[in-house]
Amino acid sequence: MRHRRLVTAVVAAALGLSLAAAPASASSSSSPTGTRSLAAVLTADGNRFDRNWYDYDIVTEAVLAVLAAKPDSAVGVLTDGSVPLTAFIPNDRAFQVLAYDLTKRWPGTEQKTFAALVDAVGVDAIEQVLLYHVVPGATITKKQALAANGATLTTAQGGTIGVRVLSRWLGIVELKDQDRNDVNPVVNPRAFDINKGNKQVAHGIVFVLRPLDL
Repeated sequence: MRHRRLVTAVVAAALGLSLAAAPASASSSSSPTGTRSLAAVLTADGNRFDRNWYDYDIVTEAVLAVLAAKPDSAVGVLTDGSVPLTAFIPNDRAFQVLAYDLTKRWPGTEQKTFAALVDAVGVDAIEQVLLYHVVPGATITKKQALAANGATLTTAQGGTIGVRVLSRWLGIVELKDQDRNDVNPVVNPRAFDINKGNKQVAHGIVFVLRPLDL
């Protein structure tokens, strides 16, 4: 228990949270009925790279690149808001960290980060990484996520993600991927329930989930 409290404090500090902060209000337990797709949400800001490393431009461009190269890809489910799913979407800084891990170089812009990832692994691998971030058939709200300690999620890629709730009070949820040597991603407590009220919901995460040991 002491170890968990220490980990929680470290994660909270990294996310800029105050340990005295009040928890966010829980989302409604009723099933969402809206049909706005996550693709519509991700492209709503004009679909462009910028200088904000903490939004979701790179994951947006990755989805578009996969669908351009492979129009029948399962990633296309993100464009159909009638299909329930939950996506864990890494921010742009998370992809910069992944690019460094793969190339041992820090790309200086979002566009260079995206190009480095495509050059390093190719579109097919990016497709698999994206699908590993999608849990099909379930709209997992913040309230449900914070009650899911110990759960195992099966992804659209076919792999699994473990859930460990470090703090329900602060809203800190750790996701255990298949790379045992990396730092496990956590959900940003300020980025739960993106597209709230719709069948497709997303939660922002601070590292990229890895479907294999890199």
